[in-house]
Amino acid sequence: MDWRRLPSLSALRAFSAVAEKKSFSSAGRELNVTHAAVSQQVRGLEGQLGTQLVVREGRGLGLTSDGEHLAAGLRDAFAGIYETVEDLRRNDEERPLNITMTPSFAVSWLMPRISDFRQENPHVELMLNPTADVVEFAPGGVDLAIRFGNGDWPGLEAQQLLASNYVVVGAHKLLGDRELTDPSDIQDFPWLQELGTNELSIWLEGQGVVPRAKLNITHLPGYMVLDGLRRGDGISATARVFVENDIQAGTLRVLFEDMKPQTSGYYLVRKPGVPRPPLKAFITWIRQRAREAEACCAASTA
Repeated sequence: MDWRRLPSLSALRAFSAVAEKKSFSSAGRELNVTHAAVSQQVRGLEGQLGTQLVVREGRGLGLTSDGEHLAAGLRDAFAGIYETVEDLRRNDEERPLNITMTPSFAVSWLMPRISDFRQENPHVELMLNPTADVVEFAPGGVDLAIRFGNGDWPGLEAQQLLASNYVVVGAHKLLGDRELTDPSDIQDFPWLQELGTNELSIWLEGQGVVPRAKLNITHLPGYMVLDGLRRGDGISATARVFVENDIQAGTLRVLFEDMKPQTSGYYLVRKPGVPRPPLKAFITWIRQRAREAEACCAASTA
């Protein structure tokens, strides 16, 4: 096919709308453009084809024989395009909403709340993939990633969901009555860290602490860290919103807390563009839950 010989799609759409509505004004309303723009597109199409397509008939418009011939061909062609596009849209809307996040985020923050989303959006099929691995975006694959960082992912759109506000916490049964005043004192305790992350190194570096010896770190899947903390297997650094209930219940004790504003935190990361309806619904829902969680956390620490 010689694509260069085909008129522009916008001109063919304009003519097809005029052929259906028999009016430049009505066609313009259908296409959300002015009637003058529609008229100009049709006149340009006539000039390109070298034939008259539209004629005046009383107070409306009619088609010439060439116009009728072109209108019939475009009617079938556009109907086929429309059906194909609608099939693709239906497939895209019906496929599961694929979301990836770290295991600790899934267990500590998302799963206790996800039933609310299911109740509000029963038509959305969810596919949750808790993993510390960075998952690449591909057509028909991951729709949304909830990642920890500073929001800098080139080529992707990132919106901060939760500020980091990290706390170092441990169970009373592990800490006893000991009061820690120097960040370097945490080196005396075993440390629990989620596989694939490096919270301890980040926190110590931020406090200006140089480890005096090899650190006692146990790397665990994210879903096991919180249970280990409660049992007193070690201490850990985590976002306060993950452990707020345990802090309030007295199960865990805050050793250190960074109250400075941070650009780092958990972000909603996705490919640029208009999100499909299920993704838009999820983003709206999770941002509202994040605001509620942060408000609750702020009230408890006030």
